[in-house]
Amino acid sequence: QSKDEFTETLKAIFFENPRGYGKTSFKFNPEAYVKTLNKLGLISKINEMSSRAFSWKDIIQERLKMGRGSAIKGQTRGKNLEDFVELIVKEVFGAFQIRKSFIGSNGLSSAKADFCIPSTEQPSIVIEVKAYGATGSKQSDVIGDVQKIINEKRSDTYFLLVTDGVTWTARLRDLERLVEFQNSGDIYRIYTQKMKQELLEDLIQLKTELFID
Repeated sequence: QSKDEFTETLKAIFFENPRGYGKTSFKFNPEAYVKTLNKLGLISKINEMSSRAFSWKDIIQERLKMGRGSAIKGQTRGKNLEDFVELIVKEVFGAFQIRKSFIGSNGLSSAKADFCIPSTEQPSIVIEVKAYGATGSKQSDVIGDVQKIINEKRSDTYFLLVTDGVTWTARLRDLERLVEFQNSGDIYRIYTQKMKQELLEDLIQLKTELFID
């Protein structure tokens, strides 16, 4: 697990502890804290690691996982979610453009979106994909990216947002902002991977309503 994923795991197993999941909780009752951690298989993992013969290759690999490896994992998750959305878009539409800047409502400025349907010049639908779960470094940019699309799109352009990832639970205010955008009509709807059928059905309906090929 990445640091962000592990933090969410700790929060989940210590959710009933009024002192939380960190060092304060440990200092208050170390024995109880370790017993709780053992629910994750801590003792067996320590025994396994302490009896294992490590090579320099193993150490370098683990250091990579702790550093750049987490970023690579995050990029992979993002690409996987984009591929997930692309398959659905391909199933419905014949014409669309991926990861391009579309022309704004004033015709002078632009904003980047992951999917522009049917084109970047006159997009009837724009879809932005935001996936998180391995690193939180880019998550602070989400609201800004979404706001720019809202500011640039035409009033009759449908803006769909597909997002997923455990680190949203650590940034609930940002998630609330996105829901506010949806409630105000700036975002047509917010989807997760579990809402695959809803996304497909909505795109089919929009295709019919907007007369898109």
